[in-house]
Amino acid sequence: MITVVIPTLNSAQALESALPALMPATMQGMISRVVISDGGSEDETEAIAAATGAEFISGEAGRGSQLARGAELARSFQKPQDWLLFLHADTVLQEGWEKEAASFIMSAGAKAAAYFSFRFDENVWQARVVETGVWWRCRLLSLPYGDQGLLISRVFYDALGGYGPMPLFEDVDLVQRIRKNGSLQPLRAVATTSAARYKQNGYFPRVWKNFNCLISYYRGVPPEKILENYQ
Repeated sequence: MITVVIPTLNSAQALESALPALMPATMQGMISRVVISDGGSEDETEAIAAATGAEFISGEAGRGSQLARGAELARSFQKPQDWLLFLHADTVLQEGWEKEAASFIMSAGAKAAAYFSFRFDENVWQARVVETGVWWRCRLLSLPYGDQGLLISRVFYDALGGYGPMPLFEDVDLVQRIRKNGSLQPLRAVATTSAARYKQNGYFPRVWKNFNCLISYYRGVPPEKILENYQ
């Protein structure tokens, strides 16, 4: 059984695409619950969560804190052998993703996690170039980002200490601990994510900004400070 945790902040429009992609697995009994962990939305995010039967919890904004809060709520109704799927609100899973996820869960060891292949929701050549770069980053560095989703067992997640209360790079932080203590595997199923920020800033300027932020993180700059330059 999988509990899906989605951090949101004024994400009503994105949820209208992301949640339907989870319905087949829910109908099959593979997904037991969806937890919407909100950071203080002022749109219809809570109403959409209620309409779809999702659990809703609200608190301080910050993706790391919201993910941790959602996982903690899920603990109250999960069994030790259950799994967590962390998913960004603007990420839509490819039809049939649940089959590959189920296959991974059946064959995965006790200390394993998985992520999805990356794709933008815009069909332009710049998007294809960035997607190729993401593929190489994952292949060479084993470094997927949160917009590729993260499928991890409850037991392994708890053993790692879960997400830290970080406003940025909470995904990199957890992936580093996964690699150090277990294995991280790619799934062929695609997670399609919004290209809005890339279209707003320009694809390659956005990539350059993300790269500089990552280098700053590895140099020890506090994520709170990096966030000032990330927007």
